[in-house]
This record gives sequence, C-alpha cells and structure tokens, in this order.
Amino acid sequence: MNFIRNTIAVIVGLGIAGLIITLGIRVFPQWITFEAFAPFEHWERFLQSMQHDDAFFGFLLFISGLGTTVGGVATAMIVKYAKVAYAILIGFIMLFLAMLDVIIFPYHPTFYKISIFLTFFPFSWIGGKIVEIIYERKNKKRISEKVNQL
Repeated sequence: MNFIRNTIAVIVGLGIAGLIITLGIRVFPQWITFEAFAPFEHWERFLQSMQHDDAFFGFLLFISGLGTTVGGVATAMIVKYAKVAYAILIGFIMLFLAMLDVIIFPYHPTFYKISIFLTFFPFSWIGGKIVEIIYERKNKKRISEKVNQL
C-alpha cells in the first residue's frame, strides 16, 4: 500500500511542478509563441524563439525552482515516511528532465546549463524540510497536550 501511495505522491509532485512551470511561462504574453496551453508540445520551436532572451531563462530557473519546491511539498505531504527523501526525488527527476532538455535542444545559454544543477536539489530539499518541520511541530504540540492533560 505504501508503494502505491508513494508512487502517486511522486506523480502528483511532478504534475504540480510541471503545472507551475507551464503557468509561469504563460505569465508574460510576449513569451507565448504557441497555440496550446503548455509550450512543451512545440518545445524546440519555443526555445529557438527564446534563444537570445536571457531574462526568460533566468525566470525559467526561478519558476522551475518554485515548481520543484511546491512539488516537493506536495509529495512530502502525501508520503508517510522519508518525506525529505521523496521531495529530493522530485528534484532529481526534474534535474534529469532539465539535463535531457539541455542535451537535446542546443538553445540554452551557458548560465542556464550550469545553474540547473544549483537549482533543483536545493529547492526540492527546502520543500521537504518545510513539511518535515511542520510535522515535527505538530507532533511536539500533540505530545505536550497529552502531557498537560495528565
């Protein structure tokens, strides 16, 4: 049962991260060079149109970090044990996808290629730690309430 729960948690976390990245790209109308809701269907053409726009890639790093954090929080809230580890798994999968993106499509600037390694793991770790701290505080509060009732 835990395997199914953990698998669903990872899928939900990745879905939330992808949704946040998609919504983040759609924030600025001048970046929308595609017809569909998500830019991923025509990613090569989209990256080619954004090739010399360093602000876009900087924002893509930020929104990817934000998406990874929120995805890590969602995953850590769903799994029962090893909350930080599963949140970091979201960061690892997102890093793997970003590395594939950089390898397959040659339109990324150098700072983006380097910064993806510094973005995904720390942000996903932060997401896992947020949930871990919340659960620890809730557990301490519950224990102190039990002690006070005695």
